[in-house]
Amino acid sequence: MYRFLLSRQWVILTLIMLALIPTMIELGFWQLHRHEHKVALNQVISDSLSAKPVPAESLTAPGQAVERDDLYRRVTAKGTFDTADEVVVRRRTNSDEEVGFHVLTPFVLDDGRVLMVNRGWIPADGAQTEFPKVPAPARGETTVTGRLMADETSGGSGIKDVSGLPDRMVMLINSEQQAKALGKQVLGGYIDLTAPEPKGDVPELIGAPNHSDIGPHMAYAVQWWLFAAGVPVGFVVLVRRERRDREEAAAEAESSPATEPATV
Repeated sequence: MYRFLLSRQWVILTLIMLALIPTMIELGFWQLHRHEHKVALNQVISDSLSAKPVPAESLTAPGQAVERDDLYRRVTAKGTFDTADEVVVRRRTNSDEEVGFHVLTPFVLDDGRVLMVNRGWIPADGAQTEFPKVPAPARGETTVTGRLMADETSGGSGIKDVSGLPDRMVMLINSEQQAKALGKQVLGGYIDLTAPEPKGDVPELIGAPNHSDIGPHMAYAVQWWLFAAGVPVGFVVLVRRERRDREEAAAEAESSPATEPATV
C-alpha cells in the first residue's frame, strides 16, 4: 500500500523533510534569542538614559572596554577640547539619511588623559576626500555631558576599516586607534555629545537611540516554528494524495477491458 515510499524519489523527499524540521526549529530559536537580546538592550538603554550623569572616569579607563550595562549611560567630564588633533569620521548619515561626517574631537581632562567626543554630524562641503569646514567647539575649560558609547570595530559595526584615507579622516570611532595616533592615554569608548549644544546647531548632535522598537524577531521565530510544524502535515497530505492516485490508477487499469489480439 505504501511501498512507493521506498522509491528513490520518496526516500529523497523524506530525507529533505527530516532535515528541514530541525533546521526551521533552530532558526526559530535564533530569532527568539535575537528578540531577547533586543529587549535586554532596550532595557539597558532606557535605564542608562534615565540615570543621573556620572563622571566618565568612573565608568571607563584607558584600554578598558565599555561594559554592556554602561552603554548609553550619561556621563560628564571637565577639560578642554583639542581641535589640533580633531578628525572626522567618514560616511555617516544624519536623521534625514544625508551622507556627511561625524566630528571626533579629543577632550583633554585635567589629569592629561583624553576622552574622545563625537560632537555630531556635519555635511560634506565637497568630495568625501576633502576635509570639511568644522565649526569650533567651546573654548577654554568646559564641562561636557554625553552618552557613553563602546568602541566601534569592523565586525561589530559592519563598517569596513580601510587604510590610506585622507589626512585627519577615519572610518571608525575607536579609542585604541586614537591613542596610537595621539600618543596619549585615551579612555575606552567615546561619548556622543549632548551638552553644551553647539552654536547654530552645527554640528548636528546625535539623537538618542530608539529603545521602544523590539523589531520583528519574535514574529519571525513563530513563523519558522509554524513552517516546521507544517512540513510533516504537508508530507502526510502528499503521501495520501499519492496513495489515492495510485489506487485510482490501479482500479482504472483493472476495469479496462483487455485488448484482444488482432485476427488475420
